[in-house]
Amino acid sequence: MQIHFYKEALTATIFEYITKASAQLGVKSYVIGGFVRDFILKRGTAKDIDVVAVGSGIDLAKKVAELLPNKVKVQVFKTYGTAMLRVDGLEVEFVGARKESYTEDSRNPSVSSGSLEEDQNRRDFTINAMALSLNADDFGRLLDPFNGMGDLEAKVLRTPLDPDITYSDDPLRMLRAVRFSSQLGFQIEATSLAAIERNAHRIAIITKERCVDELHKIMLSEKPSLGFLTMEETGLLQLILPELTDLKGVDEQDGQRHKDNFYHTLEVVDNISRTTDDLWLRWAALLHDIGKAPTKKFSKKHGWTFHAHEFVGAKMVYKLFKRMKMPLNEKMKFVQKMVLLSSRPIVLATDVTDSAVRRLLFDTGDDLDSLMTLCEADITTKNPVKFKKYHQNFKLVREKVKEVEARDHVRNFEPPISGELIMETFGIKPCREIGRIKEVIKEAILDGDIQNAYDPAYELMLKTGESLGLQKKE
Repeated sequence: MQIHFYKEALTATIFEYITKASAQLGVKSYVIGGFVRDFILKRGTAKDIDVVAVGSGIDLAKKVAELLPNKVKVQVFKTYGTAMLRVDGLEVEFVGARKESYTEDSRNPSVSSGSLEEDQNRRDFTINAMALSLNADDFGRLLDPFNGMGDLEAKVLRTPLDPDITYSDDPLRMLRAVRFSSQLGFQIEATSLAAIERNAHRIAIITKERCVDELHKIMLSEKPSLGFLTMEETGLLQLILPELTDLKGVDEQDGQRHKDNFYHTLEVVDNISRTTDDLWLRWAALLHDIGKAPTKKFSKKHGWTFHAHEFVGAKMVYKLFKRMKMPLNEKMKFVQKMVLLSSRPIVLATDVTDSAVRRLLFDTGDDLDSLMTLCEADITTKNPVKFKKYHQNFKLVREKVKEVEARDHVRNFEPPISGELIMETFGIKPCREIGRIKEVIKEAILDGDIQNAYDPAYELMLKTGESLGLQKKE
């Protein structure tokens, strides 16, 4: 068997110190996992480096820190038997080689010291089990017991051991398989794919936070649909995001059909991923139609309808985020806003009036460009004439927005008349009439009846107050 050396992968200064520290402690050390994989794939310089010591990883980290010319803090995680150094912009994690055993109800294994070979056995995929020696006598030598190099060349994801054991022991590895497949464009080997389907139910023991972390990485891949299609095929998606699988399928009644909203959604996500790396805008694309499943109805007059699906979908976003323990903050509110307003520019494109544009600017504020990007991605028609027409219409909307915004300054609207001024003018205390006056002024500005300026708004305030029985204080 040919022995490969990759000394050029280990040019960072930190590796020289690990070699010296290993020699002084009399332990063998190896860099393993993603660093090795990504170097061979030429995916750029990794910032996270995993080092395995055949001995104590914590002791090795401390010795490396001791040898480094600049003082570096050693972060020790005793629970996991690991330690980490941050040096030269790198995060280097040290762990002792180990073997693991699992119980049925947990992905947290019982751990004991082991050999390098036993440590490689416990890895999730062959391409992540490759190691490079950091030892002086064979520095840079590749140790590849499961032919990970061959799987890299074939673009295949395969587990080192029986995939049923690998996935049942740690079900998060099923999502990691999907994620690596999506990120790298690799095929999950057939036996391994079948094992994911058999063990999909085991994902229930994984925390929502760990699942979401993998979902984020799938969402940020070049073509996220690859990951979501694999999850759907193996049954993982139904268990994690049933709101999406509920969109799957086409119903027909009286000869009328609707499009498959699941596959349409994946097209939209791929479309938007070509134009933005914004994770939350990609999430908005994934969830923009989830309200269509519960609102789907058929009538002989109108055919298939999805009335108020945007409103229903926005409410579902909150429930989904809460269930998945995703942030219930401005990120969620942004996704909700995008889902709620996702059809507005489409309707607006057929009749681009100043009033409609002002209202869109008022409702979207600084998120208008994101909404337009989502709506443009939502065009999945295969009819080239319609495709061109829709995009031309959205171009008109964008141009109209610039024109109206420059003239009327409605984006992030602040009313020219404050509640305090209304109370002072009419000599009143907080009451419903203040809100009614402010609403009349806002609507008049959005309709274009008055300019977004103090004087016309003040005059309308006086007129409206009078109609409500209020008298200006002398």
